[in-house]
Order: sequence, then structure tokens, then C-alpha cells
Amino acid sequence: MNTIAIVDYGMGNLRSVAQAVEHVKPDNSQVIVTSDVNEIENADRIVFPGQGAAQACMEHLEAIDGLEDAVFNAAKSKPFLGICMGMQVLMEHSKENDGTDCLGLFEGDVKPFKAIENWPHDLKVPQMGWNHIHERRDHALWHNIENPSRFYFVHSYYVEPKNPDIAVGMTEYGITYCSAIAHKNLFAIQAHPEKSADAGLQLLKNFCQWNGDE
Repeated sequence: MNTIAIVDYGMGNLRSVAQAVEHVKPDNSQVIVTSDVNEIENADRIVFPGQGAAQACMEHLEAIDGLEDAVFNAAKSKPFLGICMGMQVLMEHSKENDGTDCLGLFEGDVKPFKAIENWPHDLKVPQMGWNHIHERRDHALWHNIENPSRFYFVHSYYVEPKNPDIAVGMTEYGITYCSAIAHKNLFAIQAHPEKSADAGLQLLKNFCQWNGDE
């Protein structure tokens, strides 16, 4: 039995994510929502969702003994999907909450839209609603998804990775920013695939069948 673990660290729209993954998973798979370190370590695939603030996210991860390490190790060793805040905290540092150190899997920062010079007055922050993701390069999780496709976003901060090669999706909102990253067994997306209709469900379906190769 193939186990897909959705990490429960006290943040994120876990019910919606679990229902969406349950809807598209293969018949030989089971979906669990868990904060148990052993279950995360033994799962075949990991979904790391999140919403809210970076500082609170890191505090919740650190509050459960061994959970931060379990997530970090899973992100380096098995098919791993980060969603929204679950993407941002993969960077080294977030400027949210006067500065927050994150997991540091990738060099780079999480920056606020509001700090961008000459921000267009007609664009609200947070970005909330549908926007396009332009596929920057091929990846298994883009299979059967039109380029570009519309996804649902809710966020005030964006990821700026130091290595531009890990960016596999770009979105325009005041600036052109990185909205999806991928490296080896890891894929992460700023949008919410569980709220993104057909394109989001297809991405989750692709993840459930992905062996971790780009």
C-alpha cells in the first residue's frame, strides 16, 4: 500500500487538501493526515501544506519533537509537495514578522509584495483569486496541464530563490515572480491546487503517481 502523508503541524487547510488528494489518488494508495514523526518517515509521499505566517509555521514545526527534521529529511529523500506556506518555508529566510529563519532547503528569501517599488495602485495585497502560472520548463507535475493554466492564490509574500534554475513556474502580479519550484524529488507551488479546479486536481493526480524524478 502506497501511503501519502499530509503533514499536520497545526496550520493549513488540511481537510480540503486531504479531500482533493483522496479524490485523485490511485486505488492502491491511502491518504493520512498526521503529525506523527514515524508515520511521516515511513510514508511514500509527503504533502506539506500551509497558510498563515512564516513565524507561526516554524514555531508549530519546532513545537512537535522531531517534526522539523522529519519534514526536512522527507523533502530531500522522497516525492514531496509543498503548498503555499509549505513552499515559502523551504527557503532560508522570510521577511515576514520582522524576519524569520526558515527550513533552508534552498538559498533564497521570501519577500513582501508591498515592499516592491512602484507597486501598481490597482493591485491589492494579498493577491487573492485566480491567476496564471506559466510553465518555465517541463516537469512531470505539469503533465496534462495547459501552459499557462489558472490556479487559485492567497498570499502577500513571494519566493525569490537564489538559483533561478529551480523555478518551474512564473506568475505576473505587479512583478513576474516564481510561483513554483522543483528540484530532484521536490515540487512546491505558491498556489492552492486543492482550490484550483481541474488544473489543481491534475497536478495532485500527477504527484500521487510521481516517482520523484523530474
